[in-house]
Amino acid sequence: MDKNMQKYLDKAEVLIEALPYIQRFNRRVIVVKYGGSAMVDETLKEQVIQDVTLLKLVGFKPIIVHGGGKEISKWVSKAGMKPKFVNGLRVTDAETMELAEMVLGKVNKNLVQLVESIGVRAIGISGKDGNLLNVKKKLADGEDIGFVGEVEKVNAEILYDLLEKDFLPIVAPIGMDDHYNTYNINADDAACAIARSMRAEKLAFLTDIEGVYKDPENPETLISELKVSEARELMDDGYIGGGMLPKLHNCIAAIEHGVSRVHILDGRIPHCLLLEIFTHKGIGTAILNDGAQKYYYGD
Repeated sequence: MDKNMQKYLDKAEVLIEALPYIQRFNRRVIVVKYGGSAMVDETLKEQVIQDVTLLKLVGFKPIIVHGGGKEISKWVSKAGMKPKFVNGLRVTDAETMELAEMVLGKVNKNLVQLVESIGVRAIGISGKDGNLLNVKKKLADGEDIGFVGEVEKVNAEILYDLLEKDFLPIVAPIGMDDHYNTYNINADDAACAIARSMRAEKLAFLTDIEGVYKDPENPETLISELKVSEARELMDDGYIGGGMLPKLHNCIAAIEHGVSRVHILDGRIPHCLLLEIFTHKGIGTAILNDGAQKYYYGD
């Protein structure tokens, strides 16, 4: 067999490997939290959008929830202010809030433009639209950090309507409280709240790390599949720290409220979403309920 024919057969094998996943998740909701380096690098950005649009075209119902922290920090500095964080949350005064909303709106429409350029219909909305994300003030260990919101309620009907009409919703993490004040929302929190309210089949976090490690210093200890009870043990035993701790708390909360599986992926790897969802071994960490079926098909 010549090399060219083998190359085509290898491609066919990849498609066949994806088939059971396409069948299983057809018409299911998947929420993708898009952030980190994959938002800054133009090539990676195009690849993420290609992944999400492919998921849609093979029958998934994807929703993108995007961040924009690096871009917001850049504009805050340009305005002569110094970005300040408490426990990983941006301290957001009225002026910073105005800048954050402007920047997130720009990021949102840029993503809409990319999706539309591939031939898929997209609609970008903020959590303020239709009161999609109703929030209350979020404190950082009891400290007031300004206009930072904690999601109280998701008006999921808006997203169901957009999915029903064959749009790909792209959500900017901005919300309002009961008095119509505007709040910045941590994008992980917004994605988790949306996935929970829609009982999504999957919630995928694109991050700047490969996944969850038993020992962060040893890349050999990457955990491909993690049950909720095992995740709690890792946290209780002190193996998990830094930015992964709130992320894992979000993952567990999502699963306990009806999300089937949560994926933590390295957004710096080209086409990481497709590799995790459509291959037997995956490349990141999949977190699932203790009683859930074995995730991977195959050996």
